[in-house]
Amino acid sequence: MKDRGEHLSPDDRIGDLLEHPAFAGFSRLILPWDDRSYDTKMRLRHLDSLMPYHSHVKSDVVVGGLNHLIDDASAGRTVFYDVYTEAEKQADPSKRHTGLFFFRGTPHRRFALIAPGGGFQYVASIHEGFPYAMQIIEHGYNAFVLRYRVEDGGQGATEDMAAALSFIFRHAVELGVSTQHYSLWGSSAGARMAALIGSHGAESFGGDALSRPATVVMAYTGHADYAANEPPTFVAVGAQDPIAPPSVMKRRVAALRKEGTDVEYCEFANVGHGFGDGTGTSAAGWILSAIRFWEKQVHS
Repeated sequence: MKDRGEHLSPDDRIGDLLEHPAFAGFSRLILPWDDRSYDTKMRLRHLDSLMPYHSHVKSDVVVGGLNHLIDDASAGRTVFYDVYTEAEKQADPSKRHTGLFFFRGTPHRRFALIAPGGGFQYVASIHEGFPYAMQIIEHGYNAFVLRYRVEDGGQGATEDMAAALSFIFRHAVELGVSTQHYSLWGSSAGARMAALIGSHGAESFGGDALSRPATVVMAYTGHADYAANEPPTFVAVGAQDPIAPPSVMKRRVAALRKEGTDVEYCEFANVGHGFGDGTGTSAAGWILSAIRFWEKQVHS
């Protein structure tokens, strides 16, 4: 077993991650699937095989996010928060598969809440959550990555996002974050969740009545629903995406713009679905563009 502050590398094994002292009590929630056993001898460089809906999974990017959490945990900082009480988890055991990973930026600055994708079958936090958070905190903002339920086609997952957002607002002082001008981020299935909260509010999914986000960031999704008064929206899609074709998102973008919503649409050549932060592709840098769009909404 590794020491509490010892880093992981792509040549380490899933067993090293699951048994790492920094992740005690929540290590399985880092990995994508709830309902399967893992080959503990599998190298971390092969984690892409666990995420069939995703592409361009870079093992050095994955372990970079994991090692950031290890550093924070070894420094005595809490890196994982339950959003449901023990009574709520006893009443609904599926809620034990939920929580928030916290990537700290500058204290008392605003936050981003990130919902990874996975087709409501698994949660790709290591590819579409932690790498986004790493780039967001580089700009001084705080970032939370949501681990949510996947068993009921999205309803429970969206309720989990509403509960997580409410948790952040209720505990903002102790977390050291500002609730002003926050943003919601999501990829694929996670983008549906972020957009639904942005359109209809956390209270529509069992959360508290909260201020609306300054920005919603949506990556490669077929989500078409929208409300009359949408938050400013940033969209990233791959030109060769067979799961969520750009044409679907273009229709939603056109509808939002017709309603007067500020939308930035970015389509990237030669990439398909699930490209994550875009490292090594034409989509590289899209996270920075989304951050700049968010900043524009705050300062305009």
